[in-house]
Amino acid sequence: MVMSPGIRKFALTAHVTASVGWLGAVAAFLALAVVSLNSGNPGNLRGAYLAMELTGWYVIVPFAFASLVTGIVQSLGSTWGLFRHYWVLAKLFLTILATFLLLLHMQVVNQVSDAATRTNLSASDLSGMRIQLVADAAAAVVVLIAATALSIYKPRGITRYGWRMQNEQRSDRSGGTASENSASIAPTRA
Repeated sequence: MVMSPGIRKFALTAHVTASVGWLGAVAAFLALAVVSLNSGNPGNLRGAYLAMELTGWYVIVPFAFASLVTGIVQSLGSTWGLFRHYWVLAKLFLTILATFLLLLHMQVVNQVSDAATRTNLSASDLSGMRIQLVADAAAAVVVLIAATALSIYKPRGITRYGWRMQNEQRSDRSGGTASENSASIAPTRA
């Protein structure tokens, strides 16, 4: 099912907006995590970790799911398809993996935020979790940039399903069967 140009542009706009929003929110989260890791001021730590929790649940998680859903809609409604090209599958895999890991990551965010709410954190409190917040956010930025690069460069490579669909489309256009057309397309050996 190919969408009309107007709907396709709307779906693409929604997908790009969600994806860019996700990347931007993770970058802001990373900045808060780095600053809070290097801060010794308990008030700054409390504010940073509360902001990170709110940003995570109310901005990053919704953008992650919006990016996933709009990406699936966009691929199903375009000529790229969801299962035809390896770059689309790679991007889908990265998005699903990043969304799943984000939900796990938010448990750590909740724990640090709860600790910051209950006590005055010092620079040495929960250092392992605080380092994990920086590392997870940095890794998320890299994964989201990789997904963006896949969208821009669209590396070649068609899946078996993609080849089959291409052959069926060719046979529909020429009036022959898929096996007849694939035999005529197949390279001959001398």
